[in-house]
Amino acid sequence: MQSIRARLKVLFVVIVTLVLLVFGLVSQATLARELDARGAEFRNGVVTRLQISLPTPMWDLANEAVGEILAAELLPPEVQAIRIYDSGNVYFTGKARNNGAGVSDISKSTPVPPGGVSVPLTFRGPGAAEGGVKVGYALINFSDARSQAALAAQWKRKAVEILLLDLILIGALSLSLRMVFTPLKLLRERLDALARRDTDEVDQLPELRRDEFGEVAAAFNRILSKLKAIITRARTAEAAAVQSEKLTSAAYHELSMAQDSLVQAERLASLGAQVASMAHEINTPVGIAHTSASVLLEATRSFRAAIEEGGVKKADMLGYLDIAGESSELIMGNTGRAAHLIQSFKQVSADQTCEMRRRFALREYVGEIITSLRPRINQSCVQVLVDCPDGIELDGFPGAFAQIITNLVINALVHAFEGGAEGSIHIGVAQVGQEVEIAFRDTGRGIEPNLLDKVFDPFFTTRRGQGGTGLGLNIVYNLIVKTLGGSIKVASTVGQGSCFTIRIPQVAP
Repeated sequence: MQSIRARLKVLFVVIVTLVLLVFGLVSQATLARELDARGAEFRNGVVTRLQISLPTPMWDLANEAVGEILAAELLPPEVQAIRIYDSGNVYFTGKARNNGAGVSDISKSTPVPPGGVSVPLTFRGPGAAEGGVKVGYALINFSDARSQAALAAQWKRKAVEILLLDLILIGALSLSLRMVFTPLKLLRERLDALARRDTDEVDQLPELRRDEFGEVAAAFNRILSKLKAIITRARTAEAAAVQSEKLTSAAYHELSMAQDSLVQAERLASLGAQVASMAHEINTPVGIAHTSASVLLEATRSFRAAIEEGGVKKADMLGYLDIAGESSELIMGNTGRAAHLIQSFKQVSADQTCEMRRRFALREYVGEIITSLRPRINQSCVQVLVDCPDGIELDGFPGAFAQIITNLVINALVHAFEGGAEGSIHIGVAQVGQEVEIAFRDTGRGIEPNLLDKVFDPFFTTRRGQGGTGLGLNIVYNLIVKTLGGSIKVASTVGQGSCFTIRIPQVAP
């Protein structure tokens, strides 16, 4: 991670260095122009003085005077050498600055350094023609070493100034940034601790400063206090939620057990109602058979007594045979009817109570279910029709299937044909691939549209307080979906009846 403190230092040092460097360059250029101007002025002065002072002694051939003038002009270090030539370009005399910083004569054979300035010398004194007489020229060698040394010295001073200012700036920035980054570091550490640890383990920031960082510390402390309060409330709420979840789970468990008990009670109540209806239905054929047997027994006793007395007549014998035949037919018919009712009810009731899995033929089993419900159906004005092809078999739970058909029939008798209304119930069965589709239709009163989505809800009933528990269709839904692995949907038109469409696999899961 790159430190902001280091980047700020580098940024400020670079900015200050660039600014000082620009000012240094400007100052250096200004000094160079000033030195060039002073050098040009100095060179012009030397040239002017030589043009004034040299022509006369050269005219008079005063070599000593010329040498003194040259020695005087070589005193400044900017002048390196002066050579004098006559008008015929013949070397006259010359002086130069030697290595010991003194002035000495130079001969004609001394090498001439490049860059010399040629200055014409014209004598305008007495005896000269108008406009003057050219007596020769001077070759002057100037040096800019002094100017270059001054420029180099100033550049060094500027470099030292920049370095010193950078060091001072770094020191000042370090002290200044420490005032800023020390509280920021403390704030970062507390925030990191707040993110990594529990709020109870994080201390508040000291509020000793009376500046912006003091306000930040105070704001952090307020946030920390608020977080601690929120977390405390959250923990309290979490504990309450856990306790509430436990209570809810216990209540849900109790509710589920109560619902299971109610469902079982509803199934047993339905079975009990069938028992009562079946007992009433069986009572009639059994009573007829008993009466017929009594008549036959009495006739048999009378006929036996007549035989013992020896007074049996043909008419008595024929009368006894008529009574015996008629009584036997009545006994056989009614006992057969009772046996069929008992057998059907026995099979259906056994399936409903034992919940055993087996394979069964659908057409015959639906017939047995309707037969077991016949006493209840006969009490109404409803006709039940079954349309089921032969050969359809189910591998599943016949008790669950019987409970489904039973609940649908009783639900239709109670709700669709309320008040003894006439109508019909049609149970259509068809095989669709590996599934069996059962369409249970009635021509009753129908279901209102706003109630269609609620008919399978537990404890929903339109006959609350009139004996309805609201579990009949809920039991049907659970048995179809959970036990048989199928589906059920309902459609209804008020005044025209309802249709429950059931789809179940031929092999239950």
